[in-house]
Amino acid sequence: MDKREFLKASGAALTGSMLSRLLHAQGGSVPRTNWSENYTYSTNSVYQPGTVEEVQAAVRECAHLRPLGSRHSFNGIADSSHHQVAALLHVIDVDAAAKTVTVGAGIRYGDLAPVIDAKGFALHNLASLPHISVAGAIATATHGSGLHNGNLATVVAGLEFVSADGKVRHLSQATDGEKLRGAAVHLGALGVMTRVTLDVQPTYQVAQTVYLGLPFAVLEEHLEDVFASGYSVSLFTDWQNSQATQVWIKRRMDRHYEPLGAEFYGARRATVKMHPITGHDAEACTEQMGIPGPWYERLPHFRMNFTPSSGHELQTEYLIPLEHGYEAIRAVETLRDQITPHLFVTELRTIDADELWMSTAYQRRSMAIHFTWKPEWPAVKTILPHIEAKLKPFQPRPHWAKLFTVSPEAIEAQYARLRDFKALAKEYDPEGKFRNQYLRTNLYSA
Repeated sequence: MDKREFLKASGAALTGSMLSRLLHAQGGSVPRTNWSENYTYSTNSVYQPGTVEEVQAAVRECAHLRPLGSRHSFNGIADSSHHQVAALLHVIDVDAAAKTVTVGAGIRYGDLAPVIDAKGFALHNLASLPHISVAGAIATATHGSGLHNGNLATVVAGLEFVSADGKVRHLSQATDGEKLRGAAVHLGALGVMTRVTLDVQPTYQVAQTVYLGLPFAVLEEHLEDVFASGYSVSLFTDWQNSQATQVWIKRRMDRHYEPLGAEFYGARRATVKMHPITGHDAEACTEQMGIPGPWYERLPHFRMNFTPSSGHELQTEYLIPLEHGYEAIRAVETLRDQITPHLFVTELRTIDADELWMSTAYQRRSMAIHFTWKPEWPAVKTILPHIEAKLKPFQPRPHWAKLFTVSPEAIEAQYARLRDFKALAKEYDPEGKFRNQYLRTNLYSA
């Protein structure tokens, strides 16, 4: 069956422009895998609508489909055995009076940031890589770092999306506050996002300084002090030698901090630019050495025009209550000899508590334990249950878009508003048009 016969058989009555985009996607120009190539999607039927009306047409014509972002998920959260929709909406509309920016679903943070910075505005936080889309990041509670910084979805002031009936829906903080808190981290269950409105603030500069060799023993008494030493702080470790191999401290230039010296809690200041993964070229990383620069060129670890992290890799992440951070680190450390051979690096970072129903930081300040693995899934899959067993006393919440083996029952037990979220999903998708195997397994099987 050729492409046009496929469309006829599927009953798709599409506009000429959308037909062109769908044929283009099926022709092989759209990747079948995610960013790191560890996950192959189950369909090559990818709609790439360029207008809201085309998104509506795709939703109306498909019995089952899933929204697809920048392909930076490591599991099947964006997968579909039928169709995917990757909206190519690149609107950037700054409202200076309201201190908001409204963006199209296809916008990546790395493309958005310089535009709003040029207008004198900034976002409160960014993830470690700027290559991800705004819509995909907020959908999965992707977070960035900072003891007093909420995840990226906490600055969502409004959402526009197409629900299962093909209608355009709008939610705003001003008129739908509680419902918006349920919809911000939506896991793709409500519809296809077309526009997102974010709160912005005046632009600022950040300086980044790296230290080497922080003993874990320091964290028993000073975990919060270490993470409070900057606006955003990350610790990296290979789990050997009972230490953080690197500490990345990102400080806003408009905030007051105690000066940084040659040593930091026993760690020594780096004299050359570092990559979090030992042996990797630091050229891909954002500027260090305490040199101030724009917020969007310092808050991420990696530069927009370079391959972030390792590239071909696997990722796992668990968020646990901050007050149990030191205990959790020591618990995982007991597995160091099983972990290290398959590990690129582990990052420890903090995220402030929020009120978003499906956020991994819902109502608790959190420390994230993030594993960047070598692309060795059989070995990693064997290790994960052991890590999860060590973290079980601390009620870990796995990152929605990364690899884990936590049971659906354990996941559901972590979300007090899950029943409300399911009711919200049913309101906008009563027949489960946007529900895929990932959601059926992790939210509906227990």
